[in-house]
Amino acid sequence: MERTPDKPDISQSRRFPLEGGPGAVGRCRDLTRRVLDEWFPPPRPSRRVALDDVLLLVSEVVTNSCTHGGAPCELRMDRGPGRVWIQVSDTSAAGPRPIGRHRPARAFGHGVYLLERLSAEWGWVRRGAGKAVWFAVSIPE
Repeated sequence: MERTPDKPDISQSRRFPLEGGPGAVGRCRDLTRRVLDEWFPPPRPSRRVALDDVLLLVSEVVTNSCTHGGAPCELRMDRGPGRVWIQVSDTSAAGPRPIGRHRPARAFGHGVYLLERLSAEWGWVRRGAGKAVWFAVSIPE
């Protein structure tokens, strides 16, 4: 499912270079939380679920990058009307794919399933020798 996101009217963007290794997932989640708090203060109850979904998906995509993608090298966040787009670039050209049928009791293999369930859209694009996995989440106004 290699495809580029449709991102009309980007009003704000943030980019963070990344290094893999221990703590990468927590660092990316913290960076994302800080940017979301800046973009959507104060978090209204109607937005809380969507913002929590963004944090969960960041954790999943960065974990997959660390596990299967070589090393994460950039976290990018873009904000447009009613939506945020998140991109995690890594050093592997292999796109994400499900590990068989989803099994909720399994301790792994939930990343693609969560992307499909919680994001408005998602995909991946080649970036040099690697790729960027992206997703968009609708944020209630």
